[in-house]
Amino acid sequence: MFAGIALLAIMALGAMANAQDIDALAERVTEFTLDNGLHVIVIERPVAPIATFVTFVNVGGADEPVNNTGVAHIFEHMAFKGSRTIGTSDWQAELAALDKMDAAYTAWLEAGYNDAPAAELNALWQEFEHWQEQAGLHIQSEEFSQIIEREGGVGLNAFTSADGTGYFYSLPQNKAELWFYLESERFRDPVFREFYVEKDVIMEERRMRTDSNPQGRLLEEFLSVAYSAHPYRNPVVGWASDIQATTIADTRRFFETYYVPSNMTVAIAGDVDPDEMRRLAEQYFGDMPAASHPPSVKTVEPPQRGERRFVIEDQSQPLFIAGYKTVAADHPDAAALEMLSQILSAGRTSRLYRRMVQDEPLALGVQALTGFPGSRFPSLFVTFAVPNMGVPLVEIERVLEEEIDKAKAGDITQQELDRAVTNARAGVVRGLNSNMGLALNLAQAHAQHGSWREAFTYLDDLEEVTLSDLQRVARDYLIKSNRTVGVVTNVAATGS
Repeated sequence: MFAGIALLAIMALGAMANAQDIDALAERVTEFTLDNGLHVIVIERPVAPIATFVTFVNVGGADEPVNNTGVAHIFEHMAFKGSRTIGTSDWQAELAALDKMDAAYTAWLEAGYNDAPAAELNALWQEFEHWQEQAGLHIQSEEFSQIIEREGGVGLNAFTSADGTGYFYSLPQNKAELWFYLESERFRDPVFREFYVEKDVIMEERRMRTDSNPQGRLLEEFLSVAYSAHPYRNPVVGWASDIQATTIADTRRFFETYYVPSNMTVAIAGDVDPDEMRRLAEQYFGDMPAASHPPSVKTVEPPQRGERRFVIEDQSQPLFIAGYKTVAADHPDAAALEMLSQILSAGRTSRLYRRMVQDEPLALGVQALTGFPGSRFPSLFVTFAVPNMGVPLVEIERVLEEEIDKAKAGDITQQELDRAVTNARAGVVRGLNSNMGLALNLAQAHAQHGSWREAFTYLDDLEEVTLSDLQRVARDYLIKSNRTVGVVTNVAATGS
């Protein structure tokens, strides 16, 4: 369920082919906002008797409080644990045990921070385990997901990123009311059952994806060096000590702050009646209390004062990464930076692939991308490469710099730019052929940019990019004083 840091194509699906397509889609889109602030988008798509349901919450790793990195992801796990009526045989008894369990865990944490004697720590831990066991006596694990599967639901999942959190699955269209009931149950007043069991799962996830993974370690170190102040520097999965420190009380405060109607967008795509969806939304979400809109991130990353470099010595395949500070998705230069990354590394015809993988060959794989690790705030233009055996990392860096220097010199052709725009359009069309692609992208566009139409008009920005724009953004942003470089070197090779 965790969509953490990974070198993937960052920009969301951008746009329909032209304004006529947007107008045609608009005829099938109904949107409304409940009195409490919850926004709902309904896309009629009667190609099959199914519907996809998405709840997008405009909160991610960048919004987390100090001491609780990873809490957005922790709550995402909690959202699959049911409710006061689903997943329990005796909610009141379970709740009493949960409260005592969390109190015992908090006491154990504080005692540990205060260097309490081992005997005291052991006693507190035993008390915690006792109440965890008592709570477990009343749990009917997986009942929430089992209901969905039994009623024909598929694709039940969620993700947490630096910028947002999304929940989604599909159901037969005649089961729409079931979705409204279950979704309102888990977000109106969530339960925190199996909380510490899930934290153990998340800690293991962190060990597998980061602590035991050379690429994961490189990316985590890279962000923590590239950013001095902005919370993009923190891993979405959380720092290990913060995962340990986060309690049920901490997670509930996070939920109460950010999971408010005005910060949530629902999108439904499929064979549904918009009027019926409005009625069900009013019935199941209408009495969800309005609340103050969540605080926004105020931290602004200070200007970088010079190139930053770090080296990780590891018994691993050597790796190279470099990132340049750029802009957020709503900046006028974002489209040109996206096209530049596409021209450099998207597909087998891209400049970096042809030179570094096919022709010379220097690398097993190479990629350039923008909008990393998110795009709500000023982010990074990243180049990443895995060298072939025996190829020194300095050679990888030299060739990457040469290709960037060519862009600065205006070496890119109109044919390359046209091909990049065409590829972007093709990717959009493919993504929008599914209910999931439509619902997720429209929900995210509304939540983060104020209108579902922004999911489509971005392609217009890409088509307006000129060769001079590509040259300008390369010169303005891809400079050494604005760069962070990280490498993984093989320990044995370093010591020889």
